Amino acid sequence: MSRNPRLGIWLMVAAVAAFAAQDGFSRYLASEYNTLMVVMVRYWVFAGFVLLLASRRPGGMRAAVASRHMPVHVARALLLVGEICVIVWGYTLIGLIESHAVFAICPLLIAAFSGLILGERIIWQRRLAIGAGMIGVIVILRPGMGVFTPAALLPLAAAVMFGLYSILTRLTTRDEPTFPSFFWPGVIGAVVMTVLGLPNWQPVAVTDLPLLAVYTVLSIFSHWLLLKCYEQIEASRVQPYAYLQIVFVTGIGMTVYGETLSPLVALGAGIIIAAGLYALSLERAAKT
Repeated sequence: MSRNPRLGIWLMVAAVAAFAAQDGFSRYLASEYNTLMVVMVRYWVFAGFVLLLASRRPGGMRAAVASRHMPVHVARALLLVGEICVIVWGYTLIGLIESHAVFAICPLLIAAFSGLILGERIIWQRRLAIGAGMIGVIVILRPGMGVFTPAALLPLAAAVMFGLYSILTRLTTRDEPTFPSFFWPGVIGAVVMTVLGLPNWQPVAVTDLPLLAVYTVLSIFSHWLLLKCYEQIEASRVQPYAYLQIVFVTGIGMTVYGETLSPLVALGAGIIIAAGLYALSLERAAKT
């Protein structure tokens, strides 16, 4: 039951704005420093955040993080590490706007994976939405038209990894609380990124230290806003507002980094978003 739907909606809008700002900082920092190092610092701070939350859970940390699905949590953590590293790398190669336009296919990929992995029934209308979303991706990538680059596949690969991560999350939360599924990817991911990132450490310029600090704060603040949002309203009711991240990211890309929004990228993103909203409407209708 929703406690305060209006507040929940505004918290979701604030959360996606914070995620967009975080992506903006990611683009700059990863273009100046090694991507693995930047993501490692982000994971260090986030791991500290989830450890703090776990220590304050009723029953103590051990009870809060206990799980029967540790192999799945390890797989989820590796997928999330890969997704973040790949999408941030993509920001530096093809920019924020095109990366997020392609990554918007993720909710539709989750719908497709739910049938392939979870065995859920996918009605023909949802298959149609998934197909339309893939057409949108093709419009953006334009293979065979002389403008396609292999780097454009990075956000698509990231969307696939995040889609698989989301499906595995649903598996782990079927028969146990959600907190372990939130805790373990952060902690395991911090360990993995430390192994990958420390050999690629680079001295950070004094002028960039405040930017790195804001970036790490945003990584916590955005997730905190999302948690508070879900305390006020069901996730399905605010999911459409998540697409506002594309709007915020486009604004950052154009005003801060001088990126352009080409007509075909806008068209492709519009097709993907429309298909995603249609698929979401089918899911909500099925629950009523």
